[in-house]
Amino acid sequence: MLNLVVLTGAGVSAESGIPTFRGKEGLWKNFKPEELATPEAFRKNPKLVWEWYDWRRQLISKAEPNKAHKLLAQLNAVIITQNVDGLHQRAGTKKVIELHGNIWRVRCTSCGKEYENYEVPLREIPPKCKFCNGLLRPAVVWFGESLPMDALEEAERLAKSCEVFLVVGTSGVVYPAGLLPFVAKEHGAKVVEINPESTPISEIADIVIREKASVGVEKFIQTMLNL
Repeated sequence: MLNLVVLTGAGVSAESGIPTFRGKEGLWKNFKPEELATPEAFRKNPKLVWEWYDWRRQLISKAEPNKAHKLLAQLNAVIITQNVDGLHQRAGTKKVIELHGNIWRVRCTSCGKEYENYEVPLREIPPKCKFCNGLLRPAVVWFGESLPMDALEEAERLAKSCEVFLVVGTSGVVYPAGLLPFVAKEHGAKVVEINPESTPISEIADIVIREKASVGVEKFIQTMLNL
């Protein structure tokens, strides 16, 4: 069986109606995500940041896994994702490495406990910890923060040991996730990119499929035996 590892980005969830970080539809109240998804923004105005996350959670709660999520789940591959929406798991993927956390988890800034929270909409903004009543934050990785070390180490290990590294719907400009295809390439893997637009990954990809995620993944599956 082909040793396949998949890296996914916002382009996979875009077909489920979830705005990409960098698209025009990703704007919210004239704020850029880079201005809200930071520790500094949270310290300055946690209510504003949580209003944005509450809006995103409501949007994601109505979304369903799309054809790309479902096809990727059928591959039985490990998926490394930059997405925080949990749609890969809902589509049936058994092994998902979440590099940037999960929007349905919260972490207390006081006691440090982390747990799932599916409340939509939030009854209180900003929400408080159910254990100590401290201020909660989304359990996601913000700009300027380090990725969870265990997830990153596992992703790098997989990139170094796979035969094919499939990249779907990511701009390739957010690091260190954007380096994983290069790590895979350096260790002998074939790199396949699915993206309607050119990215830094395109230059090293063995196969480039210029399609949106659902169409591209279907084409990849049709040709996978010829890799």
